[in-house]
Amino acid sequence: MPIVQSPNDKIQFALIGAGGMGSGDARNAIAYGNAQMVAAADLYDGRLARVKESFGAHVFTTRDYREVLARADVDAVIIATPDHWHSRISIDAMNAGKDVYCQKPMVQKVEQGYGVIEAQKKTGRIFMVGSQYVSSITYQKAKELLAAGVIGELNMVESWLDRNSALGAWQYSIPPDASPATVDWDRYLSDLAPKRPFDAVRFFRWRNYRDYGTGVAGDLYIHLLSGLHFATNSLGPTRVYSTGGLRHWDDGRDVPDVNLALLDYPKTAEHPEFTLTLKVNFKSGGGTESFGTKLIGSEGVMEIGYTTITLRRKPRAAEPGYTIKTFAKATQEKYLADYRKKYPAQRPMADSLRAEDEDVFNAGSGYSAHHDHHRAFWNAVRTRKPHLEDTVFGLRAAAPALLCNQSLFERRIFTWDPVAMRAGA
Repeated sequence: MPIVQSPNDKIQFALIGAGGMGSGDARNAIAYGNAQMVAAADLYDGRLARVKESFGAHVFTTRDYREVLARADVDAVIIATPDHWHSRISIDAMNAGKDVYCQKPMVQKVEQGYGVIEAQKKTGRIFMVGSQYVSSITYQKAKELLAAGVIGELNMVESWLDRNSALGAWQYSIPPDASPATVDWDRYLSDLAPKRPFDAVRFFRWRNYRDYGTGVAGDLYIHLLSGLHFATNSLGPTRVYSTGGLRHWDDGRDVPDVNLALLDYPKTAEHPEFTLTLKVNFKSGGGTESFGTKLIGSEGVMEIGYTTITLRRKPRAAEPGYTIKTFAKATQEKYLADYRKKYPAQRPMADSLRAEDEDVFNAGSGYSAHHDHHRAFWNAVRTRKPHLEDTVFGLRAAAPALLCNQSLFERRIFTWDPVAMRAGA
């Protein structure tokens, strides 16, 4: 049944890339952005037919996204294509006067980010990356708690997103009518990917291939990095190292299904140096998905989930303790006397006993950061006011993720200047 759209809203959008993520974004735009869909572009005819079934026969459809950008009734576009098309369509859309909601990662290659940033700067268009944790109230609460010093000084962060299912590992369904007649394979490759004969697997399971996607780093690390950068006010790491390999899904893909990364973050006015560990495992041995970010501080630990924050606080010990048993007896006595002058012995009392401090903040099982992210984008389109996840934020999140790929494939450590947004080796 077609989605009912508000006739009172003048903001109209087009969908470029009508796969699962794009169709979901379109529904969120209508439901939570009060926007109206008027056009769609996709390279598979079956998805264009499905657009009309789902959103209405009035929606203009085409294989050529440039026909969408040429339409005067399109105010904004949602870009949900494979990654290798993100930068080109984003730049073309902003130059055509359209606001842009682009799925993550913003670019497939680090160097493409500079052109996207320049296009937004030149055109003044609203641009948002579709990494929703920047709009999540859970991450907003974590940001407040961290700034209040509830876990002391941050020194390490652990983030993970594990999956244990075929669909979670990108084994997407391939339609039985997929063929060169129903799929515009030549346009899919264009001059952006190596030429090769039509391959339905490479088209519908594009995340599995470096020619079109960005692997687990671009699909999943980007979420973890975006949320962390928002919560900590970080511009990004200064050093990136990654390793992993293909451990289970040996189905012809050329990206790993297990990936581990270490990223060093510099000292700022708000935080000392800290190290981030990232992990993705597509055969984790239990459950369908495990997601979380654990911020470890000098006086506690804060763990962020999809809709919850668990905060465990433990103040620093009143005294450091000592190891003096191997000292000569006279030396032990003198050391202990001096130690007790500085740290007088405290006799345990019932009143001094305290339960370990733990708080849980819960946004509720029905909460969705996707909804808030679309509210933020469409509000920015209406008000023309800037928001956080623009092209600069997008590159500062995407680049470390993409460097994780380069580090793994090239077997070396990369440096990154988060201010100038330039990579080194």
